[in-house]
Amino acid sequence: MRCVIYRESAGEPEQVDCRQVDKGRAAVLDSLKRAGEDEFCWVHLDDPGPGDLQELAGPLGLHPLAVEDAGEAHQRPKRERYGDVLAVALKTLWYVKDGCEVETGEVMVFTGPRFALTVRHGPADPTGEAARRLGEDPQMLRFGPVAVLHAVLDTVVDSYTEAALQVRTDLTALERRVFSPEREDFTEPIYSLKREVLQFRDAVQPLVPVVQDFASPHAGWPEEMLPYFRDVADHTHRTDTEVRSLDELLNSALDAHLARVGTWQNDDMRRISAWAAILATPTLVAGIYGMNFAHMPELSWTYGYPLAVAVMAGACALLHRTFRRNGWL
Repeated sequence: MRCVIYRESAGEPEQVDCRQVDKGRAAVLDSLKRAGEDEFCWVHLDDPGPGDLQELAGPLGLHPLAVEDAGEAHQRPKRERYGDVLAVALKTLWYVKDGCEVETGEVMVFTGPRFALTVRHGPADPTGEAARRLGEDPQMLRFGPVAVLHAVLDTVVDSYTEAALQVRTDLTALERRVFSPEREDFTEPIYSLKREVLQFRDAVQPLVPVVQDFASPHAGWPEEMLPYFRDVADHTHRTDTEVRSLDELLNSALDAHLARVGTWQNDDMRRISAWAAILATPTLVAGIYGMNFAHMPELSWTYGYPLAVAVMAGACALLHRTFRRNGWL
């Protein structure tokens, strides 16, 4: 648990010591009570237990449903308002390049009149970067707790953009392998990457209407905050478009790969059919002359056997030349 008190006028953060479990909670609750008119508290919880959220729910005025959502950590990106408290669920996301996997977590952001509460689940923690950005631009703190919401949201969306760029790089490399002369089966890598992109889309797509709502004049923010949220909405929309493009490219790559596999199979079948036709000719001649009838042409002729062999060899050579000319061999 971490707690920081921000003074809106001066933009100076004051760190509250929360290292001791019992005394740390008491210090946070005391800081919430002591927050002045020009101050607000930012409380952050990492993978909290039920007791941590329940203890803060009363002083912060959190709705039981919001507390339940924050504890379960299986929410789609959404926004809910419970009186003066706004609850926003976000999916954290990062791309593991070595395994070509998209890993996800969750951050729940609560904002009230004099507080901001962030609850994190999963390894990725955007609050550290958000705090750094607020420290570099203390003028944002004059907007109050909504500045924390914007900083966390902006950090999460920027991570989406970076992950989309990494997925695009891996997809480009995979496309080159698909269209290379090598005969390899890339169905599983394409499908695995497509599954990760779908997981990516599940994190980004539901967030688009949420951010667009934040950027509207009816969002309830100070008018000066609207350009900042419009900028986040633009980045979210571009990332959503990029993820849709990646999904379509993966579909095209999978279709192209399956078409190439079908072409390889047709080439193999043509080669097999061509060699079968070549081998069938001498088999036919040998089969006819192997029936051992007493009266067959050229049985008693001295050059009958060489002639039969020559006919078989000539027929095979003619078929081989024809098939090679037509690209079957």
